[in-house]
Amino acid sequence: MYYKLYIDSFFILQMTGNLYLLSLAGKILGCTATHVRIWLGAAAGASIACMAVLVPVWPVWARILAGAVPGSMCMLRITYRIHGGRNLIHGSLVMAGCGFFSGSIMIWILNRLRTVLNGRIGIVLTIVSGYLAYRILLRLIRAFGRKRENCIREVSVYVPKLQRNLHMQAFLDTGNHLADPVSGAPVCVVSRKLAQELQSCFKPEKYHAIPYRSVGTESGILHAWELPEMMIGGQGGEVRKEHVIVAVCDAGISKESVCQMLLNPRLLEN
Repeated sequence: MYYKLYIDSFFILQMTGNLYLLSLAGKILGCTATHVRIWLGAAAGASIACMAVLVPVWPVWARILAGAVPGSMCMLRITYRIHGGRNLIHGSLVMAGCGFFSGSIMIWILNRLRTVLNGRIGIVLTIVSGYLAYRILLRLIRAFGRKRENCIREVSVYVPKLQRNLHMQAFLDTGNHLADPVSGAPVCVVSRKLAQELQSCFKPEKYHAIPYRSVGTESGILHAWELPEMMIGGQGGEVRKEHVIVAVCDAGISKESVCQMLLNPRLLEN
């Protein structure tokens, strides 16, 4: 059995889909690009897909899949100038996830259109269904982004060694129920990276041993210290908290993460 593949239509569909996916991936990754770079990236990805189809080896679907990974990396490199294999792989996975959900919505829309139009689906309707899927996902991503922004707080701590306030972003973690076993005071969590910067704030006499237990891991003890004072910003203005206990966690907070502290929600209660 043979199929006719019109390479010009295939290129247009690929480039349009790439435009949608690059835009969605940029929103998730927090990257920005000019319209020219986005179009260049989408065109480069479509060209790679076309070249993969024209190579006379393996089935067509296998060739398209084989060209998807280098194609997405090339698009991310051109559009958002992302460097490093790890970052490119992460970006490619984000694009693949966007493509999966976008394709699922497109299939749902096209199946409804086939019922109405008796199976006659052209390139224009395919592009329109892709645009509708793009708008739906974009709306969801923006809603999630606003919710996440509401959970981020600006925190400042005076560091004696630096003789100035250290400003950082902290994530309000509703799943953080850590408490000091003696006083019952809420406990925040900081990364090892941030703990090194706060080292001069940690006094031996203010040491606390915080027992913890999390899903999928054994229970243990976190080393914690008491900060004399911490300012927490929010929608209602700054809140001053004294004698804040922070525990140092070796895992769970990525070094690349913008937020190197997990706030305990009880800390913001009156």
